[in-house]
Amino acid sequence: MQGRKPCERITTVRVLVVEDDKKTATFIGKALRAEGFNVDVLHNGDDALTALLATPFDGVVLDIMLAGRDGISVLKQLRVRGKKTPVLLLSARGEVNEKVEGLNAGADDYLAKPFVLDELVARVHALIRRVGDTKSPVLVLGDLSLDTVSHMAQRGGRSIELTAREYRLLEFLMRSPGRVCGRMTIIEKVWDYDFDPGSNIVDVYIRRLREKVDDDFEVKLLHSIRGEGYLVKLPS
Repeated sequence: MQGRKPCERITTVRVLVVEDDKKTATFIGKALRAEGFNVDVLHNGDDALTALLATPFDGVVLDIMLAGRDGISVLKQLRVRGKKTPVLLLSARGEVNEKVEGLNAGADDYLAKPFVLDELVARVHALIRRVGDTKSPVLVLGDLSLDTVSHMAQRGGRSIELTAREYRLLEFLMRSPGRVCGRMTIIEKVWDYDFDPGSNIVDVYIRRLREKVDDDFEVKLLHSIRGEGYLVKLPS
């Protein structure tokens, strides 16, 4: 893991790592963050299933041996509920029948422990890339669209010029429409800080986005929830 440099790309690709061994989970999380992914880490199968049903992750690294619900059970429930989130299964045993069971349950890839960290990172990249090839790169909310390839935004057919940070903030919010994103979560995912800088930087950028996205339109898409955070949504 030494020698890795933080990725310079602007991305809000969100990956969930579910691994009961906290040391291993930390290593995986650091390696994926160094590649530019936004990473959440959980250690329990029941917590993982709850998170996966509630949050639109772009990929999952899922250990089979977990406290609570095991990884295969999490995967089966995910697919039964119609969730197509790409899953890389991890197993300490590496037995053929376990691999077959995992793939039959809906896993997209499988990696036996012990593994080389660079291989795991490469496989996650491949999973995300394959899914990206099959879905539109344009995020849409009402008459607002955001092209995640060109980073161009439009509303009502009118182009909106965004700075790099404004783009990243808007993309993060648009990937979870209707979900309230807390100030600290935004700081972690958009600014890559693991601490509160003690400034009103989030409020400043939300205000800038609102001026560009909402001010000239009757229907408002960017909303503030007092004491909780911010979200984008269509009016109910």
